[in-house]
Amino acid sequence: GLVSAPARVIMDPVGAHLEPGEILVAPSTDPGWTPLFLTAGGLVMEMGGPNSHGAVVAREYGIPAVVGVPDATIRIRTGQRITVDGAAGTVSTEDPDG
Repeated sequence: GLVSAPARVIMDPVGAHLEPGEILVAPSTDPGWTPLFLTAGGLVMEMGGPNSHGAVVAREYGIPAVVGVPDATIRIRTGQRITVDGAAGTVSTEDPDG
């Protein structure tokens, strides 16, 4: 799938809040992150592959996802509008300084 929306960089799911439709940007995920997938419009994850927790849960929820993106939590800022193309495996920023 394909989604363009503001990013939300989250390093720890405890107490984290994700607005509906925002793209979750995380270092990795485990079952503790699953509640955030309910409102996420997309997922960008630094670690993992096609069978990682984040990728599997994103598929189950029908959320576009790209995993294995080095330094995603550093290169993407909360509020920055990004496009996640799960089919192509690409993440692009929409503002010129991103």
